[in-house]
Amino acid sequence: MEVEIVASLTGLAGLAIGLATGLAVRVSERAQRTASPAAHAGGVPPGVASVLSVLRSSAVVVDAEDRVLRASSAARAFGMVSGERLVVDELLAMARLVRRDGEIREAEIQVGETRRRGRAEGRWFAVRVAPLGSHGLVLVLAEDLTEMRRTEAIRRDFVANVSHELKTPVGALSLLAETVEGAADDPEAVRRFAGRMQYESVRLTNLVQDLMTLSRIQGDEPLPELAPVRLDEITAEAIDRCQIKASSKDIELAGGGQEDLRVRGDEELLITALRNLIDNAVAYSPEHTRVVVSARRCDDRYVEINVTDQGIGIPETEVERIFERFYRVDPARSRQTGGTGLGLAIVKHVTTKHGGEVTVWSKEGSGSTFTLRLPLLDPPVPAVKAVERAAMENAREATP
Repeated sequence: MEVEIVASLTGLAGLAIGLATGLAVRVSERAQRTASPAAHAGGVPPGVASVLSVLRSSAVVVDAEDRVLRASSAARAFGMVSGERLVVDELLAMARLVRRDGEIREAEIQVGETRRRGRAEGRWFAVRVAPLGSHGLVLVLAEDLTEMRRTEAIRRDFVANVSHELKTPVGALSLLAETVEGAADDPEAVRRFAGRMQYESVRLTNLVQDLMTLSRIQGDEPLPELAPVRLDEITAEAIDRCQIKASSKDIELAGGGQEDLRVRGDEELLITALRNLIDNAVAYSPEHTRVVVSARRCDDRYVEINVTDQGIGIPETEVERIFERFYRVDPARSRQTGGTGLGLAIVKHVTTKHGGEVTVWSKEGSGSTFTLRLPLLDPPVPAVKAVERAAMENAREATP
């Protein structure tokens, strides 16, 4: 389904560019028939400027000397034009070819390429270049495909990661089942392998559950049936769900902060987000340490929930990627503790769905603090409103 959507969007983008180019060219040809050459030999043909001004695509008109006669603000913002010149070599080469033979040309190009984490990044455009009249003018239209390509890349990575993550426990279960069958005469071995099979099955179940949760919350649809949620109650519940794992490492889970703070939300999703943060804190903390979960009112509109640990911390170079799906700072430790690689992605989407944000402070060797910032359910009533409300109540009481 996602492949079809991306293909459809790509087709629509191409259609839009084609229609826009055709319209501009037809307006130019009409202007050629109704105006003298001198009327626009040094500028954009009459009517074309009006068409270009309403287009959402990046648009550039260059003359026979490769000077830019007109460029949209988007074209300049994306770095296609500087002063009176096209500064993207591919566009300039296409414009010269079109001027020479009169043939319309199309291509996908990358503009503003940079190096980021060893990968080339920039903005991608579907480009259509066409002759504009008979005076050597050339029209360049470019539709931004960056978001479309990013979505397609995310989809490919997601499918590849899901396939890999599912293959690991499924393959382990298959191998363990064969081993158990061959060890039927060794009860101790059967018990040992059965325990391992249970571990892998739990890991597989957790992965499927996380995938279902992520699928539910990462779309554009609003969350249904939101209700008032007390932060002290969901904090206590999230701590309780992580207590056994924490006790196995002698890690103290402490809850605190202001009471009676409320937000409007999905209680189970908020508990899941908090549980994921606490679970991560326990997994990446050494034994005999402490994890603190606290809530506070940070201003008149928002509350914050902080999860602070004394763990290994996160390298500064990795902080911006930790909320990506299946991204692990320490893959070996994550798989060893049964992590799915989706926990922090779920936290991010849950927080966003509730109109908030999640941030992180971390220092290697010292620990981390994750902060959920959510809209307060009961913001204070402004003083004027409070006076008006009191006056209305007094008047109501005075009425016989």
